Order: sequence, then structure tokens, then C-alpha cells
Amino acid sequence: CGIYLKIHNEPCISDAAGLNILNISSTLQKKLLMSYFSQNGIEYSIGRIPMASCDFSTHPYSYDDNEGDFQMQNFSLTKEDLHLKIPLMLTAMNMSKRSIKFFGSPWAAPAWMKTNGKMQGAGILKGIAGDKFHEAWALYFAKFLKGYEDKGVKIWGLTVQNEPSTGFIPGYAFQCMGFSATMEREFVNKDLGPTLAKFGYSDVKLMMLDDARIFVQGWADTMLSDPQTAKYISGIALHWYNEQLTSPNKLTAVHNKFPSHFLLNTEACTGWIGPSSERGVHLGEWSRGNKYSHSIIENLSHWSAGWVDWNLALNMRGGPNWVNNIVDSPIIVDAKNRAFYKQPMYYHLGHFSKFVPPGSQRISVTSSRYHSLEFIGFVTPQSNTILVVLNTQAKSASISIRDSKAGMIFDMIPAFSIQTYIW
Repeated sequence: CGIYLKIHNEPCISDAAGLNILNISSTLQKKLLMSYFSQNGIEYSIGRIPMASCDFSTHPYSYDDNEGDFQMQNFSLTKEDLHLKIPLMLTAMNMSKRSIKFFGSPWAAPAWMKTNGKMQGAGILKGIAGDKFHEAWALYFAKFLKGYEDKGVKIWGLTVQNEPSTGFIPGYAFQCMGFSATMEREFVNKDLGPTLAKFGYSDVKLMMLDDARIFVQGWADTMLSDPQTAKYISGIALHWYNEQLTSPNKLTAVHNKFPSHFLLNTEACTGWIGPSSERGVHLGEWSRGNKYSHSIIENLSHWSAGWVDWNLALNMRGGPNWVNNIVDSPIIVDAKNRAFYKQPMYYHLGHFSKFVPPGSQRISVTSSRYHSLEFIGFVTPQSNTILVVLNTQAKSASISIRDSKAGMIFDMIPAFSIQTYIW
């Protein structure tokens, strides 16, 4: 059987999420957050926080726009942190019976630190690893951790850079910053790792890559084969975009080569690609939930320790997003009609986040014959056995579940359904 720490699902608390949630009544706000975090909801236990702005903000901003401030003396959290993100995080922590792990991800350094002079668009961090720009950027991370800690939120982890590949794409529309694997290795080795240790944050889980699966083997070999860098890295962060182009066996290969470093899927959404009719919010489109569960089952079956969604809540159009990069979300807020809607993705995510608590271990589940069902099994810390079964076909299927220690279950899986069995 495959055994690993299970961290499971939760979305990102972006500026857009905060704006949408605060745009409905306090009663609905409470119901929405309880739907995600309480025992009456689907009990998320991990969340991602953009460090300053991302495309799901109303405008680009950083924590220090004072050019030449290499000591980050003018570093400060913004109104978005203080009024949108942190209050939601504290509310979630108070609602939850589980300990919630939060991790931060930067989209770009302040404009004065990037080669193109803007947070958005192709560009890299000025200079080379070990210089004043890289030292200042590492200090920015430590200041972020301290700022959130002072407001009552202990940050569990960090990714080095959101989608570093996008920083090399000419004409890229929103916040980004480029790193090659070699550049990220040198930054972690010479600047970020030592700085986090210096300021007492060596326990923070630092994750490399934070980009598409296609990069995972090359980046892991480049960064983790260097012992000095590997000692600062805890895990490898992955995004689900275009993962159908790359075999999940690459995850297993990386795990087998670097078993002490966890894999974690850190971003996913539907409605992000295709013609305009396929973009953004599609209320009630069940196939989008199927896509989530397929990816979760596939990645967790190949050593990923969890799967994190993108936005906590979006509006009816799939925003706000300052560059019109609209997508879908598990919860959609309809402020005009004073309502919010739970999408199929919400219910698919719940089969994993609700019933497979942190600390669960994946177990071997085999099938006696070929069929189209997808499935995955776990044993929880409470010694429950969990089996999640996904049927993406237009016809129902009869199944029997055999546990040599417990007996058998006979059931029918309806067409286009997901079901969880617990014993």
C-alpha cells in the first residue's frame, strides 16, 4: 500500500474571495464560511494566501513600493490583508474543530525590484542570488510571516514563487516573476533559506516550483539533488493546469527519488480556458465537479499529500479579476439576489475534505476486472476505512467492496456520481 500524510482540500483566500463574501449579509457570510470550515460543513483544513496582490485583486499592489528600501523598513500589510484576508482566516480558525494550515505564495516582487519595472508582465528579480535585491526579497518573506503572526495567524508554509514559468512569457497580462529551476535553487540556497532561519522561521514549510506538473522532474532534480538547497525545502507544489499532458507517474518517480519531500497540489480551477462560452461561471455544471475528483484521485494515488482549490468564492461572472481572467469557483456569490450557490465542485471536494481527515493514510485498493470507475482508499487516524468512488459515465454500475477483515458491501453507483463509503 502507499502511505503518506493526507493534508487534503481547501481553496485560496484571495482578495476576490474577501470582497465577495463581505458583499453579502453577516448572516450569509457566516453560513458561507460554516459551509467550508465548520463540522456542519466540509471541514477544510489548509488554505493558500497570496502575498500581496494577484490577478484576483482589484489592482496590483505590494507590501513595499518604496524604491531602494532594501532593508524593508517601509514594509506593511495592506487594507486587503487587514480587512479582507485576515478576518476571514481568523473566523475560519474559530469555526473549525481542526487545525487549519495556511501557506503564502507571492505572485511578484515590488515593481522596483523587477527587471521590467512592473509587477505584471514578463520579468525576473533584478541582480543575482546573494545580492541586495535577492536579500531584500528574502527579507520580504520574513516580514510577511511576522506581519501575519502579529495579527494572530501563524503561517504554516510558503511557496517560493507562484508559476515561475509565466515570468518568461512575453506579454503576460498579470502579476508574475520568472525563475528557472537553477535561479530558484540559488535564491533558496543563498538568500531565502538562510533568511527564514535567521528570523526564526526554519519550521515554516518551504515549497519549490508551484507550477505545472510538466516541470516537476526537471525542477526536482535541479533543486533537490543539491544537499545545501534540499535542506531548506520541505515540499514540491504543483498546479493542475494541463496536467493531462503529463503522466502522473512522474509524481511517483519524484517521490521515489526524493521521498523526504512531500508533493502538494496547490492550485486548481475550472472555467479558465477555452472560448468565451466555456470561461467563467457555469452554475450547476456537474462535469466540472467530476474533473476535480478525477484530478484529486489521480494525484493522491501518485503520492500527492493534498489538493488545494483556487478561490474561496467568486461573483456571478467569475471575478473580480483586474485583468478579466475569469474562472469558476465551488461557491458563487449572488450579491444582487442576496444568495450564494454551492457548485458541484463544492460537493466533490467535500467527499475528500470531510471524510478523509489530516493524518489519514492511503491504502491499496484493487479491482478484480476492468471498468470505468475511479476510486481511492484510506485509513483515518480514527481507524476508519474510507473508499471514495467516482462514476463519470452515463450508466450506473454494480459494485462489491471486499475487506478481508470486515466483510463485503454490495451497492449500485449511479451514473455521473461520487460516493464515499466508511466502515
